[in-house]
Amino acid sequence: MCFRLGGYMIESNQGHIGDEIDEKGGEDPTLYGHRASAEVARFSKFVAAQVYGAAPHHSYVFGGSGGGRRSPLCLENAPDAWDGALPFMGGGDIAEPGNTKRVKGAQNISFATMFNVQRILGARLTSVVDAMAPGGTGDPFNGLSTHEREELASLYRQGFPRHDEFMIGEQMGQIWLWSATADMLYEQDREYFENFWTKPGYVGHDQPGLVTGDVIDTTRKVERVITVQDVIDMPDFLAPEYADIRSMAVRRAAMGQGDVAFGVEVKGVGAGYRLGVGLRMVSGKATGRQLYCTEFGGDSFFCDGRGEANILRFGDVKPGDEVHVDNHRYLAYCYWARHHLLDDHIFDSFRLDGAAIYPQHTAPDQSSLMGVAYSGQYKGKLIWVHHTLDSSLWPPQGVVYARAVEQAQGAEGAAGRFRLRWTENAEHVPPAILPNRPGRATNTWLVDYQPVIEQSLKDLVGWVEQGTEPAGTAYKYQDGQVVLPATAAERGGIQAVVTVSTNGSVKAEARVGEPVNLEVHAEVPPRAGAIISVSWDFEGNGTYPFRHEDVDGSAREVKLSLTHTYDTPGTYFAAALVCSHRDGDPRASSRRIPNVARARIVVT
Repeated sequence: MCFRLGGYMIESNQGHIGDEIDEKGGEDPTLYGHRASAEVARFSKFVAAQVYGAAPHHSYVFGGSGGGRRSPLCLENAPDAWDGALPFMGGGDIAEPGNTKRVKGAQNISFATMFNVQRILGARLTSVVDAMAPGGTGDPFNGLSTHEREELASLYRQGFPRHDEFMIGEQMGQIWLWSATADMLYEQDREYFENFWTKPGYVGHDQPGLVTGDVIDTTRKVERVITVQDVIDMPDFLAPEYADIRSMAVRRAAMGQGDVAFGVEVKGVGAGYRLGVGLRMVSGKATGRQLYCTEFGGDSFFCDGRGEANILRFGDVKPGDEVHVDNHRYLAYCYWARHHLLDDHIFDSFRLDGAAIYPQHTAPDQSSLMGVAYSGQYKGKLIWVHHTLDSSLWPPQGVVYARAVEQAQGAEGAAGRFRLRWTENAEHVPPAILPNRPGRATNTWLVDYQPVIEQSLKDLVGWVEQGTEPAGTAYKYQDGQVVLPATAAERGGIQAVVTVSTNGSVKAEARVGEPVNLEVHAEVPPRAGAIISVSWDFEGNGTYPFRHEDVDGSAREVKLSLTHTYDTPGTYFAAALVCSHRDGDPRASSRRIPNVARARIVVT
């Protein structure tokens, strides 16, 4: 990608390896947030002058997730190193320019509510997902208890994206963040974890029935230690409950981590809630090591931890070693958001007349590896890309930085240096990395955002070097939700607006063998190119076997229809995948900007 854009790429370890703090750098968040990367960028120009005969005439910093967190910090704090930045899926709180404050971060607080919704809904989460899918009732609260409704509503108000409810039960980096920060949270606010179970105003004390049934607190012996390669090779892990764990193991093995001991089998733990449970070794060579369960299946616990524990996992642990398995901290963390409010507006539902409803504790700092708070003040240009269905960095995080830039630089400065682009129907990672839903492949409701990133980088270069202003995306923000305009002309951005209907509606009923009519309407925003392909997936298997051959890149707008029959009863989501391209080139192998839309067909 970088070669196609006419540049070279340099990558920094940002001053650390894994979760280990650099001995010389200590806890200085400026080192890990931007200073190490800036030094790498400066040194790369020295090397480039020798390789290419001249230093690069312009430089850009980009990255997603943790890279999205740090890219704006780099542009804000090292203007000599870069001319522009493209963070995608970033986030963090705001402070004055030049600050050295460790970031607090709303996500670490709000993830707790997501974990709690997963815990208390359990299998009922399936009905929530169905209600919010195309052709569903649109009422995610139907059939839930009072407490379940309250926690799900709180999750939405804190910004969790509507229509991505499936991911509440498929946590990835979110549960890793708990394992990486649980010890730090306990060290900074031990009082909370004690008060939760012992003081009025906290669920553990006031409503113990909501949590005590899920408690695990026992000391057991390790039956066996499990490596990444064991999960791939051993028949024990072929059962469906291990599917996600096996998928992750395959990726880890490909990165040379096959011998990492990341799991243990511990029998007799009981029926409590296992996700997030702490496992602390109390005998053997690894005595004192604290890990937390990020995935589990049967009596097997797959864990991660902080600092050295992140590197060692269950290395040096032997069968027969004793381990204390305890989830009191995790259950308390599930209600963390109520008691650790930031000034951010996403927490206003926990306040009345500006005063907190629940007993409050100081929101803890995140790891120094996460860098410092944003200021919104920078030279150069910045295009911020955020996804509407990101369950790891929720849409409000994109809004927070947009507001920070306007506050720091004024409306005129923001218009000249900042753009916010929304990628509709994109998650935190590409669909290929996510688990498929039963009967509905992930790529039939989510798109790969990589082409959007490449086009946006190309647009950033054009903005900096030729003065060509890039398009931003219009949006409204209300009740923690980002709402995009319904038409391409109003919405802007670079992605086609796509709608799908079946028999004239978002839902149709048909008998086996009875044809249903499917129609797709797609339109590309002004200056965003033309539509180069339209294809259909009827069964939910993600193969998109039918393609409209008459789509040739000559039109910004298309309306297409076809009929399809189903041979087997069931509920199907017919999906249309639409790709556009800035130059209208159907043969292009890159920058094919995708979007997808779906309709529900119930076949009897």
